[in-house]
Amino acid sequence: QAQLSQALNGVSDKAKEAKEFLVQLKNLLQQIQENGLDYEACLVAQCDALVDALTRQKAKLLTKVTKEREHKLKVVWDQINHCTLKLRQSTGLMEYCLEVIKENDPSGFLQISDALIKRVQVSQEQWVKGALEPKVSAEFDLTLDSEPLLQSIHQLDFIQMKCRVPITVPPVPLLQLEKCCTRNNSVTLAWRMPPLSHNPVEGYILELDDGDGGQFREVYVGKETLCTIDGLHFNSTYNARVKAFNSSGVGPYSKTVILQTSDVAWFAFDPSSAHRDIVLSNDNQTATCNSYDDRVVLGTAAFSKGVHYWELHVDRYDNHPDPAFGIARINVVKDMMLGKDDKAWAMYVDNNRSWFMHCNSHTNRTEGGVSKGATVGVLLDLNKHNLTFYINGQQQGPPAFENVEGVFMPALSLNRNVQVSL
Repeated sequence: QAQLSQALNGVSDKAKEAKEFLVQLKNLLQQIQENGLDYEACLVAQCDALVDALTRQKAKLLTKVTKEREHKLKVVWDQINHCTLKLRQSTGLMEYCLEVIKENDPSGFLQISDALIKRVQVSQEQWVKGALEPKVSAEFDLTLDSEPLLQSIHQLDFIQMKCRVPITVPPVPLLQLEKCCTRNNSVTLAWRMPPLSHNPVEGYILELDDGDGGQFREVYVGKETLCTIDGLHFNSTYNARVKAFNSSGVGPYSKTVILQTSDVAWFAFDPSSAHRDIVLSNDNQTATCNSYDDRVVLGTAAFSKGVHYWELHVDRYDNHPDPAFGIARINVVKDMMLGKDDKAWAMYVDNNRSWFMHCNSHTNRTEGGVSKGATVGVLLDLNKHNLTFYINGQQQGPPAFENVEGVFMPALSLNRNVQVSL
């Protein structure tokens, strides 16, 4: 009996421990239930936050697409309206000229034929190179790389420290040497990404040195793969390089390409910067004017250093006008005689004498003028920073305008009584 009683006491103790353990297990069930609900709520909140962030980013990306589409549509509509207007004007002029050609009165035809010929030439010159090419493409230069995000979503788990492969910077762009060229004091560079390159490219940075072995500087940042830089020094050697960038950073530089600008500037009169009364012909080598007031036209070359000389021939000279020859800044006033503002340095001359003029100040009156058939020479010496004029090979007055520095273009002012050719 004593042994049985002792054994029962042991079982009783175990039964008591079992009851306490059951209570503990029941409490654990409740804790698991509560913790599970808490973790579910946290997971839902985290995923909802990701969905909200993705929704907001989607809205931003859609806005970018909309802006790009609206920009392209506006550019195309502007080009359509501009081309339609030009076409309507050209068609009207053609129809009028065809009617004039049918005119049976020779004297009546001769009275208007010269003016019509000039109008037709001006109309033809309006269709410059590139006028009949779209300014934008139908393609959208927008690339969305969602693959890394999809990979992250698929790898999303409760295991910590998952490794993600980041987007790498773009590789080195390849300069297309066969498309790189120089003309006068401008250079054109072209490049492309290497084949089988899958890293996204958001844009390019083109750098050029100063033409004298100095430091590189940014001259273009954008998405295009072709760029022309104007206004460089003549007879200079430039080094150029390009690199690509995306959201991860900027890639390495390309190889440096060396470009040599021309030592001789071949230029014509510039129709884009000329006063609207100026009439250009002979491939923009000849200039005259529709107004009795003096109007300004610039040359297409730009000089910032070195020595430069050019000549202008007086093809027609009626009623003793005062044409002016010289140099000017790009923003010179174009509806009055060259030299009346502070952006031009000129010699104006009649049939008997000449004067130098800058800021409407007249100096150095010199005997000797021009007539039909005369040749006026302009010598711009940016090493000595002065300007010298010649008439028929003879120097006209002393060297003019000391301390001339900056970037200049050949310039001319004239009225309808004069015709001048390069």
